[in-house]
Amino acid sequence: MLLQGVLLSFLLSHMTESVTISLQARDNITISIKSVINTTPSPCFLCIDKKCDRSSLIIRSGSTVNYDFNCKTPEKYFIMEINRTIDCDYGACPLNVSLLPSSLNSLNRTFFWHISAFRTKGLVLGFPNPWLQQIHPSDNCPDLLNFKISTFSGDVSVNIGTFCRNGTVSRIKVLERGVVALSLPWTQSIKDPVFSVANRSSIQRLCIIDTNFQKESLVTLFSANYPSAFPSNDRMTWKFNLPSGHAAVVKFVNYTIPVCEKNELEVQYHLPKVSTLKLHETQPANIQNNFNFSLQNCVVDRKITNQPGLTLNFTVLVQKTPGNEMYVLDLTKEKDLRVRIGQPKVVGRRFTPVCMICKGPEDCSPELEIEGGRYYKISFLCQAMQSLRVDAVKEISCWDLRTCNISNVALNIPQSFIHFPVRLESFTWRLLAPEYISTEVTSKSIFLQQDTQDKPCNSTTSGFTYEIISSTNKNQFRIGTFCPNGSFEEVQMRDNVTIIMHIPQQTDMRELLKHDLHVSFVSFIKEECIFTASPKPGETIYIQTPNWDLGLPDYVSLSWNIKVPSKQFGRLTFGNDKLDVSCEMGRAYVSVKEEKDYGPGIVQRDEQQLPGPLDLYSSFWVNISNCKPWTATKKLQLQLSVTLSPFTTGVKYSLIAAGAATVVVVVVVTTVCCVKKRKKQKKAPVGIYNSEVSTEAPRRHAIFKKGRKTNESHVYAVIDDTMVYGHLLQEKDDATPEVDVYRPFEGPMGDPPPVPPMKFLNGSTREDTVLDPLARSMKENEIYTISEPIMRQPVENEDTSIPYIEESDSGTITT
Repeated sequence: MLLQGVLLSFLLSHMTESVTISLQARDNITISIKSVINTTPSPCFLCIDKKCDRSSLIIRSGSTVNYDFNCKTPEKYFIMEINRTIDCDYGACPLNVSLLPSSLNSLNRTFFWHISAFRTKGLVLGFPNPWLQQIHPSDNCPDLLNFKISTFSGDVSVNIGTFCRNGTVSRIKVLERGVVALSLPWTQSIKDPVFSVANRSSIQRLCIIDTNFQKESLVTLFSANYPSAFPSNDRMTWKFNLPSGHAAVVKFVNYTIPVCEKNELEVQYHLPKVSTLKLHETQPANIQNNFNFSLQNCVVDRKITNQPGLTLNFTVLVQKTPGNEMYVLDLTKEKDLRVRIGQPKVVGRRFTPVCMICKGPEDCSPELEIEGGRYYKISFLCQAMQSLRVDAVKEISCWDLRTCNISNVALNIPQSFIHFPVRLESFTWRLLAPEYISTEVTSKSIFLQQDTQDKPCNSTTSGFTYEIISSTNKNQFRIGTFCPNGSFEEVQMRDNVTIIMHIPQQTDMRELLKHDLHVSFVSFIKEECIFTASPKPGETIYIQTPNWDLGLPDYVSLSWNIKVPSKQFGRLTFGNDKLDVSCEMGRAYVSVKEEKDYGPGIVQRDEQQLPGPLDLYSSFWVNISNCKPWTATKKLQLQLSVTLSPFTTGVKYSLIAAGAATVVVVVVVTTVCCVKKRKKQKKAPVGIYNSEVSTEAPRRHAIFKKGRKTNESHVYAVIDDTMVYGHLLQEKDDATPEVDVYRPFEGPMGDPPPVPPMKFLNGSTREDTVLDPLARSMKENEIYTISEPIMRQPVENEDTSIPYIEESDSGTITT
């Protein structure tokens, strides 16, 4: 007894307040309270007259019931359904439908209104503002307050759709019977009236949905019964009412088509002119008046069960239109050109301004792609046209130099783009040619500046930039980014070339008028690319190797031809001390060579120090040849700069010339005296080496078979050894004169770049034979060889080839 008393006290302390429901007979209402859990024993029961043993309760019209629950949170365990019947057969419509008193708020509720009329009558379900918005049947509304509206096709229930509040659907007309269901959480309430009902004449179709737009909107709509099949041989209609100054675009998101036994499946527009289309055809756009849209199903072949029925999901976009203004794009002279006009995307169900681009009155789409060779008149269904962009791609190809005749052809931008209301964001030229044809791009008026770390391009002042990419079928090689107002006037590239002009958003489109690039297809070049730059007096240009972010690819060679004007000299400075690459195969080189014959030639390998600043008094070449590095992450990257400065021919240089002349006179007099003094000595003469002779590396005697009659290496100017310049000999009686051989640069002196240094089998190069750094600074007409005097005279027809030198086991040198 004590235990029972404690349990009863506990239940009474957790019971809710009692609720009394009294239903009038004329209300045609039935209320059902049901348990939503099936656990035993249940944590919560219905209580009537202090008896808490019930899990369900039905309250019918004309009865009064008082009930409560033996728990504090009955909304977790019970739901309530309120069914009301509205009969419009006998003149009870029109009327406003309201909810029951708020005393029912303790549970999650679903209200059902069952409305009927004569078979020849239609029912109009009106919803107060804010109207309804259709959602996918599997979705829930943000406030959990869902409307579900149904009707009947014959005796089969058809779901018209699931809706939330705050939308565009103001009325739904159904034939004969309709059901409105409202799911309302126990924490939510809704103002009366919920909707209104009126009876009208027959509508001769499943339903008509009225959609009213008051502002720019994007709505999603579904066919009845979606995602299940739309009823066979039935029809439904949407009526769209647009505000003034707005236009609409219909777009099908997805659909399925049944197998038809007879009749046609179609969609129909009243614009007001009737237009009948198939589901797969382009739907109308830029509709600037109220219009109707109908979906008509065919008689479906029910014998085929594995085929989906008719379903349709579509969107209607309504937004302001600037009118019927047309803009011209004249692309009649632009062959092989493709243009794309695009806009931002719609994110989720939230409306985002979307621009439609139209080629005709109703041919509109969010993205428009057109081709060159035609004349276009384009209009826009859009207020925020600044969000649009234009991208253009043009191809220029040459498959035979004899027939394509593409030489110094301008890479033009159609003038229509400059005056077009949509900003041109990028223009791409694709220059295509077979492997044996190379490409040359020149700029004669603006010249180009390379975008480097030391001197980046300023898009604010330059207006646009060029991204140049050389490519084959397998690889891409990024030459670099360039902008106007620089010093590069020409770039030759071995492979196919892509040039992308990027135009920043803040650029005045009139800046494009100074664009100046020309293309030529030329004979094949072996190097990856060759740059030609003409710096202005007093200017410093900054250069970095192509493919800067990833590093220079393996075995790639390239050149820069720097033009130095008269009365100027260029100071070449390397940004690194070394090439900073460790070679697994081959060697990496940097070569500097002046174009004039007397200019110095410098070649540095990957492991050698790069020279300090070099002063070059004529136009010169800089060549780089890469090897295969040990690691893929450590690629060759090199920066350099060239500064032009003036030099004068005033008193300073006159004094230097006079001093040089004096030295020459002294040397000549001294030489004559020495000759007379030592003429009696019986030493063999010393030969001065002819600079024109070949400087090939020593080879074996059997290989080098050229004899004296055919080899000019025997030509010497024979003088006494006392005539040798004394400043090169050590002032010791027993000193042996040093031997110093200079290997002159053998590359071409004209426009083509110098040939990279020849590699020998042992990995050495022609420059490795230079033993004394002093020889690097000598001019070619001063080259000589000093050797020990020999007493033997030359013999006619003697083979003068240099024998192969080998080292004996004893360590002595033998020939």
